[in-house]
Amino acid sequence: MATTYQVDKTVDAKGQVCPMPIVTLAKAFRDLSAGQILAITATDPGAKKDVAAWAEKTGNSLLEMVEANGVLTFYLKKV
Repeated sequence: MATTYQVDKTVDAKGQVCPMPIVTLAKAFRDLSAGQILAITATDPGAKKDVAAWAEKTGNSLLEMVEANGVLTFYLKKV
């Protein structure tokens, strides 16, 4: 069950294939301040690994990943 987050920005990357969900995520993250939360939706199964790796590499926090009806929703917090 998904936790409810105070999302500051939502990005739709559905239909995009690697590497575009990460490009979209990185671009959207630039506009956030530390502590803000971004939600990104994607349909590319590779995004599961890619988003987690991106968060670890950049030092940002992947709070949760929810999968429903073929759509992945990632909640990330800018550090």
